[in-house]
Amino acid sequence: MTTEFLHEAEVQRAALGMPDLMPVVIDHPLSTLSKAEIDARAAQAAAGAIKVWLGN
Repeated sequence: MTTEFLHEAEVQRAALGMPDLMPVVIDHPLSTLSKAEIDARAAQAAAGAIKVWLGN
């Protein structure tokens, strides 16, 4: 998810009883980015996913 929606994700985690679920958060926005900027966000998401999966 993007930083813009982090609060909503935290509310949903609590409502669903999943407080330990760690989202992968990337910079906002996405819809107006160039291909190079989208590639950078994808790299940011991949790095975040690895951190979540490995518990770092």
